[in-house]
Amino acid sequence: MYSPVSLLANFVESSTMPPEKSEDEDKFSMDDFLLLCVKTVVLRPYVFLFLAAFLLVGRCLLGWRRTAVFLVASWLTAFVCEYTSTRVGVPFGFYYYTGSTVGEELYIANVPFMDSLSFTFLLFASYCLALVFLLPSVSTPEHHRLQLVLDPKIRTSWASLLLSATFLTFIDVIIDPVALRGDRWFLGRIYGYPDPGLYFGIPLMNFAGWAVVGLIGLSGYFCADRRLPPLATASGRFTVTRHLMLGCALYYGVLIFNLAVTFWIEERLLGLIGMMIYLPITVLLVLRLFNRIPTPLAAVGSPSAVASHL
Repeated sequence: MYSPVSLLANFVESSTMPPEKSEDEDKFSMDDFLLLCVKTVVLRPYVFLFLAAFLLVGRCLLGWRRTAVFLVASWLTAFVCEYTSTRVGVPFGFYYYTGSTVGEELYIANVPFMDSLSFTFLLFASYCLALVFLLPSVSTPEHHRLQLVLDPKIRTSWASLLLSATFLTFIDVIIDPVALRGDRWFLGRIYGYPDPGLYFGIPLMNFAGWAVVGLIGLSGYFCADRRLPPLATASGRFTVTRHLMLGCALYYGVLIFNLAVTFWIEERLLGLIGMMIYLPITVLLVLRLFNRIPTPLAAVGSPSAVASHL
């Protein structure tokens, strides 16, 4: 029997290793695979910092089981979409990975592992931001602090699905043009388009692809979520505003990181476009958090039970 790690190592190296290997070579290939995992973390520490933040916030908000399901559903969706796009151009449009970091970081087939992995925390952060705008509150309009309840129907609703995919697509308006210019900062030139697009070299179909990843990945998670035992935080006795704000902080952390790189490489027009897109969203978010936007009230068991968790 082969372990999952052995199977993954063989798949990762299948395109570069000869078909017949001795037992000694197999041992070395496993060592090389583990070393490559370490080198990936060293090369892309910011990706794994964002990933760690997602896992910690996800555990507090959804529990370990749902967080693991979210991770697998979103990563698998992203990997399949990237794999097919580099071959048949769907759903991101046709693009290619340069392979400039082969041997320096982990690849699965021709896709850098960190690239598809990034979709997991980006989608989760987008989901948290969407929930802040959609969930009911136990705060009445005269209160200035929003106290959101993780309503099970709303958190897996069509509105949550569509708004999360929208926020995921919005952040890519900054991410992909910056990544395409990776040779001008520490990312490196890892991918390109045979036919550069209209938006800073990015084809418009790419943004449709991000929406597709969000819709499919989150739909898969929603299907699993409905079959799992109810969350304690969904009972109406707990508020989740602080946890959701940590998810929003992750979203804005990624955004600010990419905007900072944008201005660092002197792509000022791209940076200004990003700021113009997020200025109204940020204003609405602040108004929402201070309970200045009409919010449906959540039904709770007893005011004292709610007050004990505020």
